[in-house]
Amino acid sequence: MSSLTSLTLKAALTGLADKSFSSEELTAAHVAAVEAARPLNAFILETPEKAIEMAKASDVRRAKGQAGVLEGAPLGIKDLFCTEGVRSTAGSNILGNFVPTYESTVTANLWRDGAVMLGKLNLDEFAMGSSNETSAFGPVVNPWRAEGGNAKLTPGGSSGGSAAAVAAELCLGATATDTGGSIRQPASFTGTVGIKPTYGRCSRWGVVAFASSLDQAGPIAKTVEDAAILLKSMSGHDVKDSTSLDVEVPDFASFVGKSVKGLRIGIPKEYRVDGMPAEIEKLWEQGIAWLKEAGCEIVEVSLPHTKYALPAYYIVAPAEASSNLARYDGMRFGLREDGANLTETYEKTRAAGFGAEVKRRILIGTYVLSAGYYDAYYLKALKVRRRIADDFDQAFQKVDALLTPTAPSAAFGLGENADDPVAMYLNDIFTVTVNLAGLPGMSIPAGVDAKGLPLGLQLIGKALDEGTLFSLGGAIEKAADFRAKPTRWW
Repeated sequence: MSSLTSLTLKAALTGLADKSFSSEELTAAHVAAVEAARPLNAFILETPEKAIEMAKASDVRRAKGQAGVLEGAPLGIKDLFCTEGVRSTAGSNILGNFVPTYESTVTANLWRDGAVMLGKLNLDEFAMGSSNETSAFGPVVNPWRAEGGNAKLTPGGSSGGSAAAVAAELCLGATATDTGGSIRQPASFTGTVGIKPTYGRCSRWGVVAFASSLDQAGPIAKTVEDAAILLKSMSGHDVKDSTSLDVEVPDFASFVGKSVKGLRIGIPKEYRVDGMPAEIEKLWEQGIAWLKEAGCEIVEVSLPHTKYALPAYYIVAPAEASSNLARYDGMRFGLREDGANLTETYEKTRAAGFGAEVKRRILIGTYVLSAGYYDAYYLKALKVRRRIADDFDQAFQKVDALLTPTAPSAAFGLGENADDPVAMYLNDIFTVTVNLAGLPGMSIPAGVDAKGLPLGLQLIGKALDEGTLFSLGGAIEKAADFRAKPTRWW
């Protein structure tokens, strides 16, 4: 592949500014890489003509001295973000050939800053999954392979297409979303950087909803600095989203490389779970040592309600999903299967349009919201959620950030947990608490397991304190010096 695709986002932007190459050349190289990597199934829809058109327009703006902060950079867009005039599916059959007449706020921000769209990235259906196997368009294949093996591995989910595309150098960065770990877990599985910002930092307008009080957009990128550059463009107040925070957007990239000396880092004792692989434990200890060497003070903290996080999440998220997905009825847009009457039309449309995992979560959500069960399940889960947030509040009175593993394992084989939803849900054990509390969390590639597969460390920060995470993430990135890349087999 062209050396242009191996550039980081920062290096590519520098090269474009120096006129070492044009956006059209850079984009053409990535378009070729996307075409060559179709065995990964990372893209649901490729938009090469649109990409080249946007790149040419970008070169014209740069020649006029009107370059934006992402001017000419080719990106991939998770197909949960609505894109004007470009089919948007959420990885589901129910949306059919839905072509939005509007642009999501996050992608509009990226185009405002000069970015180029290569296409729409694959994902678990409606972002419901931890392995990118629930997509109606087939699973994404992780570009990484275990040493000495040819088995196809999951890139994680739900943002598997985003993570795989960045890891395989098909784009300079990608948009993603995180409801219970769907940015951070795929980043860990693919040796990339992923950050879920504070809830409300990025607008949810135009992003297909899964669980509205948990969903948050963020970037997956090659480096901590690249993630910082992308997050700044993606963020900002939006009057169209009532949960969007009206706060200033810092220059996140300016925090990368800052000294972390004197910062207090919490190590939550509840994250040392039974059965955690020794490699994960060892990497965690290594991360603690790196931060100590960088001048941080390590403090053990307690998050006592952590053990209730997964059960609470898998009540709250399906409950919100059952409400959000009620709009897909075959009446206004998307798939429609005609029946003898209105009820049969609904039934046939949803039976044909939704996959098994989405149906499972709708049924769970409808059950916990139903009369007689609302108080016993949903209301109790909301109380637990409040306690989890309180745990973090108390911990952050003592420390500046927390360090944990990102995922309980490296990437596993496609199909390995397909028939065991509980085993699949346990992939989110270290990440769901962050969504329940609305906090920022970042995964940084920090090492490999015995089979040469990437492993990530997670940083959790105070609300709206992504800057500290970028400083700490930069310190871990520098210490880890993670340079491993997947061997190209596709």
